[in-house]
Amino acid sequence: MSGQTTNGTRAPLVPTNNVTTLAGVTVRARIDPALTVEDVVKQLVIQLGVSLEPDETPHHYALRDDADELVTNENLRRKIKNKVNLKLVNAPAKEAREIAEKLRNRQDRNMRYTLYSLQKFIREEQFANEFLKHGGLAELVAAIDEATGNTLAYALTAMQNLMELQYGWSTLDSAFILRVVQILSSPQSPINVCRPATAILKKLVEADPMSAASPAIASSSRNPPVPPPGSVYRFGFGVVFEQMRKERGFLETVVNRLGSAEMVMAQYSMMLINALLTHVSDERWDEFIGELERLNVRKAVVRLMNIPDIEDVTSGILDFQANIVRVTHRKKTTAVDPDADASHALALRVIWEKSRMDEELDEQNQILKWRKLGFEHEDMSFEFRDVGVLGLECLHWKRRFVETATDFAVLVLEQSSRPAEKRCPIGKASNEVVELLSEHWAIFAPGYSTSTTFQPFFLDFQKVHSLATQFFIRMWGESGAVLADFSRIAALVRSQIKVALRSENVRAWIDVEREFNCDYQLVRDRQMQELEREDDLLSKVPVRNLRAKLYKESYEFVRQQRIQCLLQGAWFVIGDNGLKYLHFVDSAVKFPVRNGLEDLPERIDVSMISEIGKNTCAPPPNVLRDSTDLPGSAPSLSPLSFSLLSAHEGSLADLIAPDKSRWADWTDGLNMLRRDGGHVTSSETAEFVQALTEIGLKIKLLDLSGEMVEIPNNLVAGPPPMNTDYFFSDLSG
Repeated sequence: MSGQTTNGTRAPLVPTNNVTTLAGVTVRARIDPALTVEDVVKQLVIQLGVSLEPDETPHHYALRDDADELVTNENLRRKIKNKVNLKLVNAPAKEAREIAEKLRNRQDRNMRYTLYSLQKFIREEQFANEFLKHGGLAELVAAIDEATGNTLAYALTAMQNLMELQYGWSTLDSAFILRVVQILSSPQSPINVCRPATAILKKLVEADPMSAASPAIASSSRNPPVPPPGSVYRFGFGVVFEQMRKERGFLETVVNRLGSAEMVMAQYSMMLINALLTHVSDERWDEFIGELERLNVRKAVVRLMNIPDIEDVTSGILDFQANIVRVTHRKKTTAVDPDADASHALALRVIWEKSRMDEELDEQNQILKWRKLGFEHEDMSFEFRDVGVLGLECLHWKRRFVETATDFAVLVLEQSSRPAEKRCPIGKASNEVVELLSEHWAIFAPGYSTSTTFQPFFLDFQKVHSLATQFFIRMWGESGAVLADFSRIAALVRSQIKVALRSENVRAWIDVEREFNCDYQLVRDRQMQELEREDDLLSKVPVRNLRAKLYKESYEFVRQQRIQCLLQGAWFVIGDNGLKYLHFVDSAVKFPVRNGLEDLPERIDVSMISEIGKNTCAPPPNVLRDSTDLPGSAPSLSPLSFSLLSAHEGSLADLIAPDKSRWADWTDGLNMLRRDGGHVTSSETAEFVQALTEIGLKIKLLDLSGEMVEIPNNLVAGPPPMNTDYFFSDLSG
């Protein structure tokens, strides 16, 4: 900035930045912040005497900082203000053409450095467009096919960064996907290779036609929409899974990496598993979920929970829990049909064989088989109508009730030897426990999970079911119950489930097993104390179903409220109408922001946010009035801070909320906005959803109580019509 001295001479101009030329010479220069980057570069080329080739102009050059970040009109003023060291370099388009040409000569000894440069620059749109225009994608794919070691790591990272764009990689074929799968299948692949390879597969899984933001070509309801030409949304789970099936050890290797000593390896494997669970297609659902269960992925995640200092994978574990809620809900709502599904028929046959009972005819000359095991009917599809395949699995599969009961055959024989009125209906009890556990863990609908803590017991749903079902049968015997007491025993078990599974993120299995081994009198005394504080009305099935419905509505209301806050600028970070970018201003202090995006020059691509980190940063010095940091001491992390984290770039933005309430709004709102997110991380939001549910429930019940409506424990279907000789009247006239 120029000025006038007292003797009339002009003060010397003060340099703003150091600029290094292509020749390696560093000079001090004063850059006018009012100029555009194009004008700044043009002046520097002229003033520094850069010799241009006959076909070159100043447009062939650009400025970068020491971290190789491109200087643009948006960040120029900040670079000048912070006196950042700059470099005069080739413009992105020129650099892209040269790198694309170098990749064609893969015998070049400098190939590693070429790919290292490519991984840095490929995120820039100008560079990427020119790189793709000159056939760079095909050369990069060829490099990935041939390279090894660090060279392969750089090539994969370049591809990962290119795939952050919403265009340019739609021509990737099955051979490329198989190559990435093979890289990940090898236990010897180093972490710097596995990390970008995992991110590439995750991106391909997420790029299914249903995820496209732009309209797709119309298709029939049975088939997914057809992506328009050039769209990258043409891959998805099915395309990737076809290549995964060709490498038998692929999924096992990914699951095993959850136990890796390298936490970054575990984090990326968790992200890929979550992406696969989120996007699994209906056609491959049984096969994929079955394979994951066979590999004990839940057990691997529980082991991960027990490792200290796992903040980096906490979000991934919560996402996994939310995905398992979806899996559990789908199993619960999938009908049991032994006539159409051979696996259902096999499971039922094993259960029957384990019972060592003989099929007979009853007094009405009807088959007496499943009623011997405590079911009310012989139609198993009807018996499992409320608990679906989940109920069948809990009763049958390995480590489930039939296998873990002391001796299933002895248990069945013991009940059958009692008078009919005093027999515990084992099958009915098993299904009731499934319902009680589903209620406890809020398995109401796919995509709705408000758990903010780890749930290791939930991840072993079937083990808890076995313990609770055996507890049910023991309580039946110790209390001298008869068939009319079924609801009473179910209420007793519900009460004990709440006690046994409380605070599951800090309790051990031995505590759960001890709670399910309590004597009847102790359990009954505690339940009576609870009943004094609770209304038995809330335990009735219709009320439980109503709570489930209101819970979904409350969650969706909170989700929409959080997103609307982003759109309307009610928070510091503001989203655009397409929810593709978050616009913000980088400032240490808060100031009035006008409507629109004029005061928000910075933006973040929502698709790049892989996690919302909590308690991650400290406030700038002398900003917070109640700061207790002493001068010269290291600033402490703010409990109201959080960061938008990228899987490979680290923090995209660090923010500090003004209070605890808005911290919960911001973190949970941004989590709900993420494509692979959806879980709630703060107790405030979880309690808010629960409070809305309970308020809505009480209002509905007040309406019923005001009308003196009696709510039954269950509804019994009437007899079928004697004939089908009826029609629907046309009332339109």
